Amino acid sequence: MRIMKVFVLTLCLIGHTTFFTSAAALPKHEDLGRATLAPNDGWASFSTGTTGGSSATPDHVYVVHDRQELIAALNNGVYPPPSSTPSSTPKIIYVVGTIDANVDDNNEPLTCADYERNGYTLEAYLATYDPAVWGRVPPSGALENARVASQQAQQARVRIRVGANTTIVGVDKHAVIRGAWFDIRGTATSNIIIRNITFRDTYDCFPAWDPLDGSQGNWNSAYDSISLRDGHHVWIDHNTFEDRDTADTTLPTYFGRLFQVHDGLVDITNAFDLATVSYNRFVNHDKVMLIGSSDSATADRGKLRVTLHHNLFEDCGQRAPRVRFGQVHVFNNYYQIKNTPNYGYSWGVGRESAIYAENNFFRTDHETTPDQFIERFSGTAIYAAGSLVDAASPNHLVDVLAEYNAVNNPDLLPNVGWTPVLFLEIEPTFKVPSTIMSGSGPFNW
Repeated sequence: MRIMKVFVLTLCLIGHTTFFTSAAALPKHEDLGRATLAPNDGWASFSTGTTGGSSATPDHVYVVHDRQELIAALNNGVYPPPSSTPSSTPKIIYVVGTIDANVDDNNEPLTCADYERNGYTLEAYLATYDPAVWGRVPPSGALENARVASQQAQQARVRIRVGANTTIVGVDKHAVIRGAWFDIRGTATSNIIIRNITFRDTYDCFPAWDPLDGSQGNWNSAYDSISLRDGHHVWIDHNTFEDRDTADTTLPTYFGRLFQVHDGLVDITNAFDLATVSYNRFVNHDKVMLIGSSDSATADRGKLRVTLHHNLFEDCGQRAPRVRFGQVHVFNNYYQIKNTPNYGYSWGVGRESAIYAENNFFRTDHETTPDQFIERFSGTAIYAAGSLVDAASPNHLVDVLAEYNAVNNPDLLPNVGWTPVLFLEIEPTFKVPSTIMSGSGPFNW
């Protein structure tokens, strides 16, 4: 393992390695590892607030450079982890450089071919389940089982469980986590902070073909960059989420549909509650943020309370966010819809959703119209006020809900049954682009 020169002690024990650092290892000004979410800063500040691992003792402060070090740090220094449930001991993890999840235990790169199991190849899969041969019936049999086994082999590398009372921060704006799925789940999993990291190219080598998804079928993939399930109190702040080497424009088409290797960027489902997502950049991705997993997940009622503020959504196709059930405050976000040929919508109004959107700025290609910013998915209401489109002047103020209702039937209603009270400041909309372009995403600290 590589060790930073500033480490004052490395203690190696049988079965695990723990890193101890001194203050000299980190910048002299504000220590992001000890920072906590400010009172009233969105839903994650509700009740107990979100403090992450700020109370960590020195023996639970880690600096990590690769996948193995990261997973060890999440499990009290132990690798491989002793159980599937990560440690809830307060901990601070500083990320240095680029950590790739698609590597072996020697940190050597793994390709999709390295994960193939039981005779799976993409060529064989395409030949077998071509609708012209197989028909419009979901794949089954040995080759579909081999695809699942191959996907599980990749999942064993890219899925990284994050436990309660954890702060993970990049030491500067160059900290990157590539190809990973941060899986945050469990009713006892709470109080987590993730800041100052670029999450890049989370991808599934083995998408599933579903011929019954839509009128033409679709390829569906697993793995979000971050998924939140069952727990509560998470703050996701000043990160970038992007597809670069695996961008949709680089992907092939099979059976007439894009071979989609991406799922969501930050998905919040399964009765998770109390998240603040702030000052992030979501770039060049189709399905960005799903809040609520299905119309039948009625356990989500009263949960899924989320605040999104001061985020950039640049060339994102949909789900920014798409909501079921939750009370979601969406304010002071910047939507750039300029090079987005697959643009569908930004705000998805699902079953019993209660989106309260205010003072958001949209910059478009002038072909996308404001009625397209909203899409209805069995929901009935959305509050939307203070939206500016394409210019920071009063005559570009647009009533997005009225624009939607003018061309769609039935109308959506403006009364969502609640009014947000947890926020620090709601800026005038004309200030949003400059604030976000200068202040969102990772930074040097």
